[in-house]
Amino acid sequence: MLNNVVLENILIIDIETVPCYPEYDMMPAGLQKLWDHKAEWIRKKDDDTPASLYERAGIYAEFGKVVCISAGFLKGQEFRIKSFYGEEEKPVLEEFATLLKTYFNRTDKLLCAHNGKEFDFPFLARRMMINGLRMPEILDTSGRKPWETRHLDTMELWKFGDHKNYVSLDLLTAILDIPTPKDDITGADICRIYWKDHDLPRIVKYCRKDVIAVAQVLMRFREGEAIPDDKIIFVDN
Repeated sequence: MLNNVVLENILIIDIETVPCYPEYDMMPAGLQKLWDHKAEWIRKKDDDTPASLYERAGIYAEFGKVVCISAGFLKGQEFRIKSFYGEEEKPVLEEFATLLKTYFNRTDKLLCAHNGKEFDFPFLARRMMINGLRMPEILDTSGRKPWETRHLDTMELWKFGDHKNYVSLDLLTAILDIPTPKDDITGADICRIYWKDHDLPRIVKYCRKDVIAVAQVLMRFREGEAIPDDKIIFVDN
């Protein structure tokens, strides 16, 4: 599987996102009204309200923002990871876009994420547009056929054509017996950790772990050896 893909040409990413505002009541009135409408579509319980659902706003690019992007790639025997993060979203997106435009602008380069085609890639593209940034060519899917996009998705690869199947990264690593660092938080905790605990470094650490997990899944798909811990290098400034 994936024997025709050069692993060194793949950039594996994961993003962490949060609602744009700390609380529902802090949203501008016009945007709050639009969130109220969105909440009507996503509510599942009778006691769900726009305010109680607001923690979920971070998964929608129109109401959420990117606080961390971690990106990893193979270089020789090493798997190198760099994270882009900060309180201000635009500089985070600009730095990541520069990486894509500088090193991943050739047609043989690929982006990879777990559920990336449904979440990470479109979320980044939308937030770059919202922030008035020029979108890197590798993220721009407009006018392209599905097989012309340079995107890999480990969740899609695991489906093997079964469009009904959804599998989380945690489940995939578990069933493939891939050791991954345990963590005391989940994606559902990110909003609280960012807006209430103000602990962005904890979020960055969590984000990196998902990049490592996706890399190990790709190695398993290629029937290759797992990347040793001592070959995982963090290159953040």
